[in-house]
Amino acid sequence: APFTSKTPLSFCQYNGSVCCNATEDLKLRNQFKSMNVSVSACASVLKSILCSRCDQFSAELYRIDSAQRTVPVLCNSSISTSSSQSQQAKVDYCAEVWDKCHNVAIINSPFALQAKGGIQINSTSKLTELWQSKDAFCDEFGGASDDGATCFNGGPVLLNSSENISPPSGICLEKIGNGSYLNMVAHPDGSNRVFLSNQAGKLWLAMVPEQGSGETLGIDESNPFLDLTDEVHADAALGLLGIAFHPNFQQNGRFFASFNCDKVRWPGCSGRCSCNSDIGCDPSELSSDNGARPCQYHSVITEFTTNSTTLNLSLVSQIRLVEVRRILTMGLPFTSHHGGQILFGPKDGYLYFMMGDGGGSGDPYNFSQNKRSLLGKIMRLDIDTIPSAKDISEFDLWGNYSIPKDNPFYEDHELLPEIWAMGFRNPWRCSFDSERPSYFLCADVGQDQYEEVDIVTKGGNYGWRVYEGPLLYNLSNYSEANNSSNPINAIFPVMGYNHSSLNKAEGSASISGGYFYRSMTDPCLYGRYLYADLYADVIWAGFENPKGSGNFTTDQLAVKCAQDSPIQCNAEPELTSPALGFIFSFGQDNKKDIFILTSNGVYRIVRSSRCNYTCSRENITDFTAPGSDVDPPSSSPSSGSKFSSPLTLQILVFTCVSFIGLLSFLL
Repeated sequence: APFTSKTPLSFCQYNGSVCCNATEDLKLRNQFKSMNVSVSACASVLKSILCSRCDQFSAELYRIDSAQRTVPVLCNSSISTSSSQSQQAKVDYCAEVWDKCHNVAIINSPFALQAKGGIQINSTSKLTELWQSKDAFCDEFGGASDDGATCFNGGPVLLNSSENISPPSGICLEKIGNGSYLNMVAHPDGSNRVFLSNQAGKLWLAMVPEQGSGETLGIDESNPFLDLTDEVHADAALGLLGIAFHPNFQQNGRFFASFNCDKVRWPGCSGRCSCNSDIGCDPSELSSDNGARPCQYHSVITEFTTNSTTLNLSLVSQIRLVEVRRILTMGLPFTSHHGGQILFGPKDGYLYFMMGDGGGSGDPYNFSQNKRSLLGKIMRLDIDTIPSAKDISEFDLWGNYSIPKDNPFYEDHELLPEIWAMGFRNPWRCSFDSERPSYFLCADVGQDQYEEVDIVTKGGNYGWRVYEGPLLYNLSNYSEANNSSNPINAIFPVMGYNHSSLNKAEGSASISGGYFYRSMTDPCLYGRYLYADLYADVIWAGFENPKGSGNFTTDQLAVKCAQDSPIQCNAEPELTSPALGFIFSFGQDNKKDIFILTSNGVYRIVRSSRCNYTCSRENITDFTAPGSDVDPPSSSPSSGSKFSSPLTLQILVFTCVSFIGLLSFLL
């Protein structure tokens, strides 16, 4: 991710957020000198091209998600553009490079290196020796921003000016169910059905009614799709925390569950303790937590299958309780902060597993910043490739999975190979934007002061326990981290709120992450990221402005319940807002409608006019999604430890056993 350099770069004149440190800046200077370019005009453009690696948008300039490049994509005005990059993108910089350099001898030319597939050629060449014309050269190196990335025009990437968009009037809800659930996942067949699961370990298949039909959620709780209650330990901070369907579920019927188990109660609950000698932790020195011994409870990811003879998996309404494969088992030092959500990446197909710091006030063993611990991390696993015995031994794997070849471990060998990002306290609900999959947002529950939303990128460090959100958590932690040989470059949240601004009577806060709203039901919410707090009947909406900048402004929106709601909402005393209870999580169906899962039931966001809110776009039949003329940034996070996509530009950036138990789980 981009960072603010502690010392100015002397060769590449980039200020603010950069992707090069002083050492890398010196390497670029030496590379430039070795080219021995005699023509000053050509030397100037070559220096600019080399220094583009220091641009905060370098991941986009080099299109690192699709190909290995030694030269950034050069802006070419002959290619149409319709992007968030400024009008400078229309400068024909590719033609300028050709005009100034085509007949100049360049030693170890980066253009020749890319043309040879990255093979070092150690020779002097001219552009005219490799490309017959300017058009041929720009076919190779030119491009515009119409495919979701940026192009290089000779200087730092700039974005269009900010849009002046007023916040929505409020959010209108209807209540369609009375059940209390933690997870909602849309059916992979694209129908109007969803899967709902509770903390105790049951999973149901439910029918979502059409809006305006007056009908409620179609669910038979006496007939679960899968019942894991004998395996799941659902007590206070523990339970069934995540469900995910394989991207090819309609063909292979593979389904995954993330839950906690008790090794005293279930023999199948057995794995390594995350408090171990590799990270300087001795479980025998830990005291009991809520009556449980260290690593008595485990986090488990396991695979099931429909195992059906029918070719149409949409017809399957129940699966057998037969564990096909244990993906991961990890003993937990304490009884809280386990995250537990699992998601498949929409572009890469890998399984992402969110794990908290393991519990204890202030992460007492600093697990989150320990690169040899999986606690306080987001992991990225390949569950389609069975690991070899060599891989299991070499990587010291925690289960039956393989390591994706572009995980950060391959650039930072101090990291455990499973780790995608680190420095989290308790990530509670993450999501990929359905329209811009490179936007991977996670809410992270704070300690005493701040609740945050982060844009998660490859190899990113999100600061805990040195920082709590943008705030310094502990001065001694900061001194220890930044006096080390490898100081952290913390990525700060793009959204969040202080505890002091919320629920002073409760004295606590606990964020629940949501989704970018991509439904046409309420067009005034379109493109805004929605999130909430466990204790508060309010919802925040974050709007990125300008597009692709990573700069979000947030609004706290009023919430009402439609008078014609299929199930009448109870109102807060002396207030018009509905009594939602505790907001556990959000859900999204195949129509991209957003649902709120609470202790009092299931709510759906509906047309704002049903609550007498005003949305000027609601009745426009040819409504175009705000910003839909703006292409998203490239679809994957950075493939290098230093490069980043634009989404990190602003770096400063159940049915419950007991509700009290769940509160301690989240906090």
